[in-house]
Amino acid sequence: MKTSSTFLRAVVLSAMLLGLAPGVQGQVSDWKQIVIKPLPEFHPQQPKRIELPNGMVIFLQEDHELPVIRGTARIRGGSREEPADKIGLVDLYGDVWRTGGTKSQTGDQLDDFLEARGARVETGGGSDSTFISWDCLKESLDGVFPIFNQLLRDPQFREDKLPVAKSQINTSISRRNDDPDGIVAREARLIGYGADSPYAREPQYATVAAVTQQDLVNWHHQYVQPNNIILGVSGDFDSTAMEAKLRAAFEPWPKGPAAETAKITFTDPKPGVYFVDKDDVNQSNIRMVEPGIRRDNPDYYAIRVVNEIFGGGFSSRLIQDIRTAKGLAYSVGGGIGSAFDHPGLFQVGMGTKSGTTAAAIDALFQEIDDLKAKPPTAVEVKRAKDAILNSFVFDFDSKDKVLAERMAYEFYGYPADYLERFQAGVERVTPADAARVAAQYVHRAKLAVIVVGKSSDFDKPLSTFGPVTNLDITIPQPGGEAAETSASSNPEGKALLAKIIQQMGGEANVSKVKSIRAKASLSFITPQGAQSIDAEEISVYPDQSWQKMTTPRGDMIEVVSPQAAFMAMGPQSRDMPSSQKKDAVENLRRDPIAVAQHADDPHYIFSAAGTEKIGDVDAEVLNINASGAQVRWYVDPASGKVIRASWQEAGPEGPGETVADYSDWKTVDGITLPFQEERSRNGDKMMSVEIKAMEVNPTIDSKIFEKPAAHSGAGQN
Repeated sequence: MKTSSTFLRAVVLSAMLLGLAPGVQGQVSDWKQIVIKPLPEFHPQQPKRIELPNGMVIFLQEDHELPVIRGTARIRGGSREEPADKIGLVDLYGDVWRTGGTKSQTGDQLDDFLEARGARVETGGGSDSTFISWDCLKESLDGVFPIFNQLLRDPQFREDKLPVAKSQINTSISRRNDDPDGIVAREARLIGYGADSPYAREPQYATVAAVTQQDLVNWHHQYVQPNNIILGVSGDFDSTAMEAKLRAAFEPWPKGPAAETAKITFTDPKPGVYFVDKDDVNQSNIRMVEPGIRRDNPDYYAIRVVNEIFGGGFSSRLIQDIRTAKGLAYSVGGGIGSAFDHPGLFQVGMGTKSGTTAAAIDALFQEIDDLKAKPPTAVEVKRAKDAILNSFVFDFDSKDKVLAERMAYEFYGYPADYLERFQAGVERVTPADAARVAAQYVHRAKLAVIVVGKSSDFDKPLSTFGPVTNLDITIPQPGGEAAETSASSNPEGKALLAKIIQQMGGEANVSKVKSIRAKASLSFITPQGAQSIDAEEISVYPDQSWQKMTTPRGDMIEVVSPQAAFMAMGPQSRDMPSSQKKDAVENLRRDPIAVAQHADDPHYIFSAAGTEKIGDVDAEVLNINASGAQVRWYVDPASGKVIRASWQEAGPEGPGETVADYSDWKTVDGITLPFQEERSRNGDKMMSVEIKAMEVNPTIDSKIFEKPAAHSGAGQN
């Protein structure tokens, strides 16, 4: 491309202003003549370190650019120290610590107080520590700091906030198999560190349920001691005055027991191919893992350079070869991972369409082989070092960032000048260093390869790469009465089912039902009150459902069939998340008509389980396992009507018992069904359903169950 003289003059002028070229009157004729000066040494403003007699360490970082003051206390002890049967404790602790408030003010009252001043006080937890922080205008410090201090020293952990926090975690558990990238990242940690490693453990419904309010109190008393705390304060203040303020607040606090650090051992992951079959996606997510390093490894700087060359940016080999040249990846990257106090993981990850899964794995293997067969060149090393050092300053372009890094060094026992060593460490890396660490820390034969995708669409079977281990990502469900059924039907259960079928219209009429269309009014219970919408549902037995809900934003459609499960609004549609699809399929199996039509199916189990009082009725209890979907029916012995159903399900907010109470039976074309339903979840009223009209065996256009050709499918670009 021909360069204009105007553009060239602009380049030279910019270079002169930046000190990159000598300020002479003449013009250079080639950009290569521009002299680039070496980067200056990096010496950021270091915070002042203070250690109190009780062991608390304080860092003060003055920054007068804005009239704000921020503080963060990092406290030793995190999720790696929580009991294995109470995984999730630290997450709950970090949440309720703040929402539970102080002795004098509830969390909600604190919200109002802080919001009026444009301030924040936040708490949270991580793998090795918890934290509490404040952020406020300089003028509000005297009002905000006492709240920070009270929450730090004497929080209340009010018990009514714990169920809310548990519900939030349960929601994330229920949805964790919806995102393929989240699945592959989680499984990579499990395989890379081991299922029992605290760096790979995941909260489950049961472990979250096991956490009590007293556990949160005990955790706080055990770990929140001054000798376990590093406090960093930055902003518009005078260090002498701030030191005096903090000493007055914290020096009287007596020293407590030291935090106990979990004793963790690390074993290499077992090489091989691991697979999660996910049939609702059209792309594969791939990870390759093996052990990485600690950040205090002398080879850390050379590894940073190799990572930049291999998979660190748009000029990396992975991007240039796999994405640009071969067109195999939506995204690709990776390198040798490092952590401050435990080994990181070498990870390479990519996303590719299902039909190129094997080709993508082959391409990744080739790039890994080439790290040794074609070691980093001098040109690659120079470009990588320039990229790292030229961007490094932006990682620490504020005094807040420098303070946070210095606090990390204190926390993990690294030298105070570790940050300042970085530039020289990278500059010393040679091509020989890069070649050596690439060969030393990356081993194709030791890699565990994890794939999440739809196997039926792969270009070649994964067994091409060796034995395949299928991974079970099923979310363990909590126990519950509705989940308990016998291993086989009992005579009393079959007799009770026969009574129910007779009440519904008899076996002959029930067997003739191919489909039902119902129009209803739904009234949802929300914090703002009841909200009503119109809905229409079409059920085609045994395995198809179409629902339309008329909302203020337009009609929302949900479809479940053996071919597809999706949601649509207007021209936009997307695949239903796997957890939601599972619930929808199980709800189809629990449908009274579907259950009645499977009375003789060996995959359906019917067991009578005594009686239970429902209102004024001594209801007969029938436990049903509908080919894996479990439900409990409560039957009026006089009429054979099912007056209540209950079942366990994950739901969008986590696991719980759903209860549906039925009334107002009407007969349509020989089939008797309830036209009124009151539904609750975990004891809280959720919604009311009133059937306005019902048709048995209406004419159905089969196209309503077809997935739209456009705007559909998660993972499409």
